[in-house]
Amino acid sequence: MLVSAAEMVKKANEGHYGIPAFNTNNLEWTKSILSACEEAKSPVIIQTSEGAAKYMGGYKAVVDMVNDLYDSMGITVPVALHLDHGTFEGAKKCIELGYTSVMFDGSHYDIDENIAKSKEIIELAHSKGVSVECEVGGIGGTEDGVTSSGELADPAECKSISDLGVDFLAAGIGNIHGVYPADWAGLNFERLDEISKAIGGKPMVLHGGSGIPFEQVHKAITLGVTKVNINTELQIVFAKATREYILAGKDEQGKGYDPRKLLAPGAEAIKKTAIELINAFGSNGKA
Repeated sequence: MLVSAAEMVKKANEGHYGIPAFNTNNLEWTKSILSACEEAKSPVIIQTSEGAAKYMGGYKAVVDMVNDLYDSMGITVPVALHLDHGTFEGAKKCIELGYTSVMFDGSHYDIDENIAKSKEIIELAHSKGVSVECEVGGIGGTEDGVTSSGELADPAECKSISDLGVDFLAAGIGNIHGVYPADWAGLNFERLDEISKAIGGKPMVLHGGSGIPFEQVHKAITLGVTKVNINTELQIVFAKATREYILAGKDEQGKGYDPRKLLAPGAEAIKKTAIELINAFGSNGKA
């Protein structure tokens, strides 16, 4: 049975480790993530963007797929299904259809509208036992058509959202979506510390976790980050393994073109990378 992310994030905050939040894009992705977390005995948040959910057939298709795989694979670790960077209407729809956690990203609204919409989502979600993430400031890059320059979040605005009862807060601290450029300045730990103190040490989220040096992730965890989002890194290793398979001509050997064979190297690369990240974040053995 899928669970809310609230309890696992609370435990991670108290235990000073990070919960991996892996974005899924298809069946292979989901199976690999679940397999990795079961092997490493790690709680996990499986999340989809609205675009990825649409690609997979819609929110209900995602809910059914994750639930069915959880049962058929005999998964024993806590698993939450989370909407990543949800719109107001998207978050409400996911709450209705069975996601156990949602993010409402109101960071592109002015703070008063962000607060008003966040409050409504939080009240609705909590009435259904669903956990909620909200965002203040911008995560650099583009996600589902929303582009941000990556402005730093204001600690006072973070407190205003946190005081609404949000389960975990995403705040812009210099992180970006996608591949980090060579001249990236790194995470702004001074601002992260200010935000953490402003919200009373409540759980926080690190978006754009792919490619951030582990020492920076570890430091962020000591300052209150308990959910680390990973998407790009898994996409890259999947593409690399699949490319190597094809360039080696293995798709032309026997029935190497069979999708079960063609996609196997990429799926295994996702699992291997997920286990490495679980160990790095310290959530292994915490299920």
